[in-house]
Amino acid sequence: MDTCACALELLGMLVYVGAWLCALATTILPQWLTMSTALLPVESYELGLWETCVVQDVGGMECRAYDSLLGLSSDLKLARILMCASLTVGMLGMLVAIPGLYLVNSCREHGGYRTKRTLTVIGGVFGMVSGVLCLIPVSYMAHLAVIHFFDETVPEVVPRWEFGDALFCGWAGGFLLIVAGLLLVSSCVCSQVEDEPALQRRHQLMGRDVSFRKRSEYV
Repeated sequence: MDTCACALELLGMLVYVGAWLCALATTILPQWLTMSTALLPVESYELGLWETCVVQDVGGMECRAYDSLLGLSSDLKLARILMCASLTVGMLGMLVAIPGLYLVNSCREHGGYRTKRTLTVIGGVFGMVSGVLCLIPVSYMAHLAVIHFFDETVPEVVPRWEFGDALFCGWAGGFLLIVAGLLLVSSCVCSQVEDEPALQRRHQLMGRDVSFRKRSEYV
């Protein structure tokens, strides 16, 4: 395998791990949506997948988990399911892609480099699927926040939810997961393209050896 393919593999895995950590932070952080009111300027509210928090300007923060799973809105339930699915698929993709790396000495006795390429491609596809699963709930929650923010039926004095830091972290993690998957798949394509000329040269050399042997036998 050439240096370019190895570099793409390593870069893809580094981006993969960083993007998965971003998705994990997005799932855990309570700052999906934030809200501050003019009546209580010293306090702000934060909404997450697992808890809600009240933040005070003096530095205090009090969080409370949701009382019941059945009492959650369908939006939060969907976001929980998709984010957990994204983390699971991403972890499976990393576990599958690591043995397929060229620098990892494994799977070479079971089908050789073709097996390693297959594992790398599968890991890359899992990464792209994980990125899509991460972007769906983040974008959906942002879409709902925009709709409610610009709802003309709600009086202007009523506070509205705005984007939190977790949404931006989720967008970054989702896009980076897709980029990591593309890098891993591209590394396999590059290595395959580079191997074809080598195979042609090998067949040419074998053909020359056979022709040379025939000539020597004829003489």
